[in-house]
Amino acid sequence: MLKYSLRRILGMIPMLFLISIVVFSLAKLMPGDSLSGEIDPNNTDPAYIAEMREKLGYNDPIHEQYLTWITNFMQGEFGKSTRYKIPASEIIGERLPNTIFLGFTSIVITYILAFIMGIYSGRKPYSLGDNAISTANYIGLALPSFVAGVFAIYFFSFNLGWFPSNGSVDISTTEGTTGYWFSRLHHVFLPALVLGLLSTASYTQFLRNDIIENSRKDYVRTARAKGTVESKIYNQHILRNSIIPLITFLGFDIVALVGGAIITETIFTYPGIGQLFLNSVSQRDYPVLMTLTMMFSFLTLFGNLVADILYGVVDPRIRLD
Repeated sequence: MLKYSLRRILGMIPMLFLISIVVFSLAKLMPGDSLSGEIDPNNTDPAYIAEMREKLGYNDPIHEQYLTWITNFMQGEFGKSTRYKIPASEIIGERLPNTIFLGFTSIVITYILAFIMGIYSGRKPYSLGDNAISTANYIGLALPSFVAGVFAIYFFSFNLGWFPSNGSVDISTTEGTTGYWFSRLHHVFLPALVLGLLSTASYTQFLRNDIIENSRKDYVRTARAKGTVESKIYNQHILRNSIIPLITFLGFDIVALVGGAIITETIFTYPGIGQLFLNSVSQRDYPVLMTLTMMFSFLTLFGNLVADILYGVVDPRIRLD
């Protein structure tokens, strides 16, 4: 397992190197640059602009600009945000806890709902309840997250008033208090529910189908022939083997949350790195944009690594080494 993990981690290095080249190239192909985001070209002395471009290295050969950027990036110097006028690391560090909290809450909601509905549907297949759950899951799979977000805000925020439609916490609360954390949970629940909608639907169907399939295996028939209590058969034999695929999906959840958070945070005006990413694109905040793109790429590779390792941990039949 250790050798396999080290090989995968070492294999991530050339992948990240190639991704950095693509990210840098796309940033250079986009109109403008970081300097044009900080000044108004129409009301600034052209001589000053030329001087600053020379000082910042924008006139250097493209390969030298890339080496300067990647060297600074590896040293933790991500540049200065042209929108917020502070280092990109600071603005990302301010937003990152909100996205982590949103993602963690989404995963908890996803797994709780998937386990409840999946176990029920697996134990009572083709019943009225199973058909109702399957119908809801298919709607969840077909419904885009941005559509689900708009409907959720309309019904639960505007009509019912159960949840706020934007923000991450009530500004009247004091940080660190019980009311502060209740406010954070109140604000994050609705976007977390929408973010986990697709995963909940797919995980429920996976768990249901695995329970039905495992209940027909020979070892289950043998346990029933021996007179084993039905609840014990489900809990110790069927369910234990059925949750293996669900556990391994945890690594892929990291990848899904990255993409889903960009849309969900924007719809709910939730101040996380997903919303920050879209704002940096529209505002040409290249230092933040490039840093977040590299971060998302790393999380995608890391999530796939976690998923592969979990396969070997929860399923002893798989030998990664």
